[in-house]
Amino acid sequence: MFKKIRKPAVSGQFYPSDPKVLRDEIEKLFLSKIGPGRLPSVASTFSGDLVGVVSPHAGYMYSGSVAAHGIFALSASGKPEVIFILGPNHHGLGDPLALSGCEAWETPLGLVPVDLEVSKKLVEKTGILSFNDTAHMYEHSIEVQLPLLQYVFSSEFKIVPISMMLQNPEASRIIGESIASLILDKGLKAYIIASSDFSHYVEANIAKEKDDIAISRIMNLDYKGLYDVVIEYDISMCGPGPVMALIVAAKRLGVTKGTLLRYASSGDITGDYSSVVAYASIAFYKET
Repeated sequence: MFKKIRKPAVSGQFYPSDPKVLRDEIEKLFLSKIGPGRLPSVASTFSGDLVGVVSPHAGYMYSGSVAAHGIFALSASGKPEVIFILGPNHHGLGDPLALSGCEAWETPLGLVPVDLEVSKKLVEKTGILSFNDTAHMYEHSIEVQLPLLQYVFSSEFKIVPISMMLQNPEASRIIGESIASLILDKGLKAYIIASSDFSHYVEANIAKEKDDIAISRIMNLDYKGLYDVVIEYDISMCGPGPVMALIVAAKRLGVTKGTLLRYASSGDITGDYSSVVAYASIAFYKET
């Protein structure tokens, strides 16, 4: 069916490669103390109230329970047609702002089709995005979202993966506005996921102090303010670009504030709080 398939880069590393073991692991993430504490249930109709979520992308052992909160929120808002997934480029390979030219992405749970039609429209609308598979080849920030989404939605949705090596307010504004415009123009049943971890390799109390500053800007939908504090306070979140793009799109689509679903760190798993990586799940609901 699909000729050009993006193979998984971190299967067996960030998450289990065996389908049954992977499903069992995902269930445990939802049921864990850090997670939602219950299994997700997909709403029978797509509500359109939830625009998207910020979701972490470390190994499932460390950040999966926090990510489960965002996925739980998506499932409760119904099954989408397409999910825009924006992630940072950790490797520095490929184009600075890159869509995937593959027809599908593979995980142990099956194939997820790429919406190439919507992707082409984004290239036209933005003028800064290009198709470049090198940018996605080894990158984990988008890939790790997929098994969680497949667990709740099967593979009955399409994705638009966007790799962002270039993370500045202007690029994020253009991408966010273009995504929102496409959703409105086409009446798409869509979600946007911004993949990002927060502070890296600092003491847990320092991570929390810095991340609170960034999260307050995110909750207030202040994308330029987020960029400013990341630089001013040296906040080592890896995906400010994707988060800024989500903020811009969310405002255009009727969101007035973000909702923090869960914040935790690797220390909550390992017990070592001397050097942690921190994670947050943040949802963006329209005013009703």
